[in-house]
Formats: sequence, C-alpha cells, structure tokens
Amino acid sequence: MGSLSGILQRPVLAASALAVASVSADCYDKLRPIRSSDTCSSLEQSNPPSSSASLHSLDDLNSSWVSRISVSKLSQLSFVTGIRIPMPNVHIPIPNTSANYSLVASSPVLLNLYQSADLAKSAKPATYSYSYPPLPSDVLYRWHLPDPNSVDVSGVSDCLSAKSRTVVVLLGWLGAKQKHLSRYAEWYTSRGFHAITFTFPMSKVLSYQVGGQAEQDIELLVNHLAEWLEEEHGKNLVFHTFSNTGWLTYGVILEKFRQQDSALAGRIRGCIVDSAPVAAPDPQVFASGFSAAFLKKNSVATKGSVRKPDAEVTIGTRTSIEVKPALTEAALLLVLEKFFGMVLNYPSINRRLSDVLSLLTSEQPSCPQLYIYSSADKVIPAPSVESFIEKQRKSGREVRACDFISTPHVDHFRSDPKLYSSQLTQFLEDCVLTCCKRSS
Repeated sequence: MGSLSGILQRPVLAASALAVASVSADCYDKLRPIRSSDTCSSLEQSNPPSSSASLHSLDDLNSSWVSRISVSKLSQLSFVTGIRIPMPNVHIPIPNTSANYSLVASSPVLLNLYQSADLAKSAKPATYSYSYPPLPSDVLYRWHLPDPNSVDVSGVSDCLSAKSRTVVVLLGWLGAKQKHLSRYAEWYTSRGFHAITFTFPMSKVLSYQVGGQAEQDIELLVNHLAEWLEEEHGKNLVFHTFSNTGWLTYGVILEKFRQQDSALAGRIRGCIVDSAPVAAPDPQVFASGFSAAFLKKNSVATKGSVRKPDAEVTIGTRTSIEVKPALTEAALLLVLEKFFGMVLNYPSINRRLSDVLSLLTSEQPSCPQLYIYSSADKVIPAPSVESFIEKQRKSGREVRACDFISTPHVDHFRSDPKLYSSQLTQFLEDCVLTCCKRSS
C-alpha cells in the first residue's frame, strides 16, 4: 500500500458528495453539556478534588451547526497530501541566559535547542521576560518554559527544583494544532514545569506509511528528549496523551526509547491519558475519530450528554438525552467505517498497530497512570477505557481514573476546568513529585 491518502481519497470523496446531497435544512439547536460530577473512580476514592489556582477563562462552548458543507472545504481538509508544509525553526533569546525559547520544526539537525540547566542556575529568574511569537499552526513540536513567576528566586525549594527538572510531553489528538494544546501547556508552565506540545499535521496522518515521515518526526522528538535527559542527572519526564492518536504516539515513543536506551523509559515518572484508550484496531473508533477531525465543531463527537428536562439527578442513573449524528455525519461515518474495516486488516498496518498496542498493554513503564475519560464520549467508549484500566491494575500498576460523566471527547478540561485541574494536581503531587512530600 503506497500511502493512507491514496486509499482514503476515493471513498471519502464519495462520502462527501453523498453528505452534501443529503444535508437536511434542519439543524440541531445549540447544546451545552452539563457539568460533570465532582466524584471520580480512583484508587483513593475518599479524596475530594483538591483546590487549585483558578484557570484562565476558556473559549465559549457555543457552536452552531451549518446547514451545508462545501465539498471543496471537506476535500481540502482531507487530501492535501502532496503539499509539503514548511516547518520554520525559530529561536528567541531570553535575557541573561544562553537558553532559547524554541519553536522546533521537523529539521534533521537539532542545534542546542534548549539548555534548561541555565534557567535553574540563574540568580534571578523572576526578572526574565519573554513574549510569544505568532505561532505557525503546523510546527511539529514546541518547547514551553516554566513561567518565571512560578520559580522560587531563593532556589531553596526542593519541590520547585523537581518541577524545573521535569518535562511534561503533551501528545495531541487527531487534527489537534499547537493552539489547542497551548492551554494545557500554560497550566503546567504556570506551576513550574517545562512542557512540550507535539502535534501531527493532518496531511501527515493521511499520508502515513509504516516507517515513513510521521515516525521519523517522532524519532526527532525522542532524540531531543534523550539529549535533554542526558544533560544533567535527575531530569524526568511525564507524558500527557490525548485520544487514541496521542496514546499510540506515546507507544511509538516508548518503542524508540527501548531501541535507543532502555534506561530512558525509567525516567518517566507518570502518564496521563485523556480520552483513551481503545486497545484494539477498531474500525468504528477510527471512523469516529476521523469524522470528528474532518467536521470539527459540527461533529456529534463535540457534544456531551444533555440532561432531560425536569429530570432528577441521581448518582448512577442516566438522565440524559443522547445526541444523534446529523445525516451528513452519519453518511461519512458509514463510509469511513467500511474503509477502515479494510485498511486495518492490511498486513503491514495491522502488524504495526499490533506491535504498538501490545507494548502499551503489557510493557508500559512501571510509573503511575491517570485515566481521564467520560461516559458521554462518542469516539472512545467508556467501557473500553474501564476494561483497559482493570487490566493495568491486575498487572500490578498504580492506576487512577476519573469519569467526567457528561463531557465530550477531549473536552473535559474546557467543560470542567476545576475538576480537571484537581485531578492533575493530586496525581502530580502524589505520584510524580514525591520528593516534595519527603521534604515537607
């Protein structure tokens, strides 16, 4: 098989034509998901969500359905596989230090992109100032420095020192761009962590080949992380993945760590999995993911559960109305599911997926894991997540989990920032920053 785009083009174009021909003039009313419950399934069920600093105001949830979809727009989203997207490499110097704030492109040469030790050793980090440049949407990955205001100028805090030696690697969902991950990066940097945001342009996903450019891009990130870890003793990693795309990317990273140096995986202190996983090559899941990426806010996947009018809210009882896909999306889902039913059985792709899924299922690092998911997720079924969690617990790993009940796919942070923040804070304090507890 030459590439995924070559196979994908005809059936999806057919689906697009069918969808445009059958679009209904009636549109769904604006739907707003109810706020999720403040109770979660975790190893420590008695722990209430800890209070944390309030998050920045987030984008409005309102989205309107359109009554027609342009064929040219849909095909533009789907089939720009022959265009090579420019990947700029920008360096912005920070005063009084040789460290650089970097936008990292898919260049084969990484020339001392960032020396984090200089930031930790500097006498007055709070005096640093830097501005964010306009962010190209197709940059491969971006390094975010800790907020200077979160750094302890005295340099005596063991906890802040541990944070400054930790990089949180954020692996985006299908169709995610750097701007979508920036709010998560800001959450970490405002608390003293480094953060890296990694995304794939849609064109690279559609032109995927086993061992091709997409996997080479992941290898660039792996090499950069390995170089950073080797600079100084005591540096660590935390991974925060989104949807099955981010989770599978994490699996490829683990595989490349093992090939390069088996000790690298031992530097991972925790893994946070948002809206995943489905640990099997399921055509329906792939179809739902691609449909959501194509249609974006017009997809039913962006809608959470809607509470029935005058329904009493009781724990463990469903009182919500399930939102059905519009005729447009239903047609697209049907064709995509048939298509992925064939593609995922292609020998080279099936073998590659099976290798990565096997590693993620049976050979993950021994670090603690946190799963954030929702019973209302229309891309990743909650029972699949819960089944995987149970298997990880039976294998002896430390696992926490939180069901947000009513929030849409990869939208838990925006829908309930307070609960999301408390889950991250508790996990990091209990499982990642263990030295902070010993020093307190």
